[in-house]
Amino acid sequence: MAVYQIVEIGSEVLREKAKKVKEITPNIVKLLDNMFDTLYAANGAGLAAPQIGVSKRVVVIDVGDGPVELINPVIVEKEGEADESEGCLSIPGVTGRVVRAAKVKVQGLNRKGELQEIEAEGLLARACQHELDHLEGILFVDKAYKTYRSR
Repeated sequence: MAVYQIVEIGSEVLREKAKKVKEITPNIVKLLDNMFDTLYAANGAGLAAPQIGVSKRVVVIDVGDGPVELINPVIVEKEGEADESEGCLSIPGVTGRVVRAAKVKVQGLNRKGELQEIEAEGLLARACQHELDHLEGILFVDKAYKTYRSR
């Protein structure tokens, strides 16, 4: 496995709409594995492929409840509102307050090409929304109503 360098704000790939995965190949499976390695090495909660310079609609998430992998994910339902603090591996040293849906239902493929649906709330719901924003070229600082720089 490999740990990728995480690209930071200012990199063009973070502002692009990521490309849909047309076929799940061994390279996509390897990408998922390496993204998890990178996520764990960085002590993050989620990672989108654009954050490692790959313009593909692939995200991995682990908020402590076990790994979640989503290929070509979409949010199909949103409910409620939650105002919480967020950070991002691509924007080190910055956190911000972001209002997001409190609950979401997300559909996407797993590494076997099977459609999966995740009903998420709390940190998992926030991580799903944050990572799916990355696939659209949106960063949390674009949605934050207040940001803080850590020292």
